[in-house]
Amino acid sequence: VDAVGAASTLAQIGRLLRAAQGARAPIAQLADRTSAVFVPTVLVLATLTAVAWAVFDPAASAGRALAAAITVLVVACPCAMGLAIPTAVMVATGRAAQLGVLFKGGDVLERAARVDTVVFDKTGTLTRGRPVLTDVLSLSGDEAAVLARVAALEAASEHPLASAVLAAARARGLALPAAGSVQATAGQGLSGSVEGRALLVGTPAFLVEHGVDITAAQAALDAFEAAGKTAFLAAEEGRVTLVLAVADPPSTEAAEAVAILRRLGLEVHLLSGDAAGPTRAAAATLGITRVHAGVRPAGKLDEIDRLERAGHVVAMVGDGINDAPALARASVGIAMGTGTDVARHAAHVTLLVADPRGAATALALARRSLRVMRGNLAWALAYNVAAIPIAAGALYPTFGILPSPALASAAMALSSLSVVASSLRLGLYRPPLRARD
Repeated sequence: VDAVGAASTLAQIGRLLRAAQGARAPIAQLADRTSAVFVPTVLVLATLTAVAWAVFDPAASAGRALAAAITVLVVACPCAMGLAIPTAVMVATGRAAQLGVLFKGGDVLERAARVDTVVFDKTGTLTRGRPVLTDVLSLSGDEAAVLARVAALEAASEHPLASAVLAAARARGLALPAAGSVQATAGQGLSGSVEGRALLVGTPAFLVEHGVDITAAQAALDAFEAAGKTAFLAAEEGRVTLVLAVADPPSTEAAEAVAILRRLGLEVHLLSGDAAGPTRAAAATLGITRVHAGVRPAGKLDEIDRLERAGHVVAMVGDGINDAPALARASVGIAMGTGTDVARHAAHVTLLVADPRGAATALALARRSLRVMRGNLAWALAYNVAAIPIAAGALYPTFGILPSPALASAAMALSSLSVVASSLRLGLYRPPLRARD
């Protein structure tokens, strides 16, 4: 049993959905400000309507003047204005959940609609996140024994590259010794002790920081990176022993996601802690021209800060612990549902499936939702602008038309129904699964 009751995935989805549907979008403040002016204005107009009938049509009964004033009050009831935003948020977040996208609030929905730049992590986001160890080059000692010790150290990590090493060791039938004093440096590597030997596993920069000379491994590193593979090193007692390379090509869904976002007019960046070779190879496959490789977790945060300060509204899409600070800092953080708990908690949007097209779905639906919200508000205001003069008797001198309070109440109800119906259109939204959609 992984979780029961309130801790189950379904219960968590329910809580997120209720929170999102109850949260107010910032555009709702516009409706509030409008209502704050609109209501007293209507009260004044109703009073002026009664006075005008009494002054300009003395033959009219007091009942007619009072009926006209009541008609103005009834027809101008701002129900449609009050429903314009909440109904759209509720329908949009519900439809998003059906499509595997969880927004954490109406404010997130509106921010997502304003996004102009999308920054992707690579491993586990645009790739399957299941890299395969393709090459093991021994520079010192028995390759199998050294690989077993490296796998023992990697067993303490949840990084996708660690999983690749463990899978390769198991496939070779290697027995893993015990590892001790294991310490992880985010986005860099691991250090620890295995069978009494001080062991380092990680990026070339990580080993250099620990005083290891990597000159002997440089040619192999360059060759692996030129082939579009992610290469890293293992060192024992301060000496490089293994050069390892993994491959994790982009998924077919990733190419579609990037194409859809570009069709939406969004700027797409690739931000990865991997070396330049594999990162640029993946970017070339996906058609991404803005590439930032070899970026540490703090560097990812700095890059998001730089884009935000430049005036961009940024959505960050990631899945790992290393991505969590950037997900929290971005205007909209989008976490893959298959990623780490930390990433999902830091993000504003969670994708329930490991499909980067979900990010495009979230942003496209948010844009559609904001258009519906604005349309609802515009209709509510236009209805009142047109209905109030008619209710006051503007058509009576020419056409003899003076609506009754009962007719005004029917018009008011229809205006509210029209706003609800407009919002319900979002329930029919179909996500763009291909760029041409």
